[in-house]
Amino acid sequence: MYAIAIIRYRRPFEEIAPVVDAHRAYLRTLQAEGVLLASGPFDPRTGGGLLLRVPDEGTLAALDRIRDGDPFTQQGLAQYELLPWNPVIGTEKLALL
Repeated sequence: MYAIAIIRYRRPFEEIAPVVDAHRAYLRTLQAEGVLLASGPFDPRTGGGLLLRVPDEGTLAALDRIRDGDPFTQQGLAQYELLPWNPVIGTEKLALL
């Protein structure tokens, strides 16, 4: 199962900027675990998006843990919209990531 996470900042970027390094360090741990496939900020800088690979069983609990582990969430700086996603076209290329 895959998921898309849309992160929306709840504060002006000037308040977000000091936490960006911690947020990216957290994302690198998710990438090392094989959970995070891609991530990046939106333009303009109002938040960002994540492409995730999550277990078929316990998907929602896994997504909650991902959201709750993010320093942005822990500091009340951003909110997540978590969308479980079951792609049907391009799955063979996603599997290579």
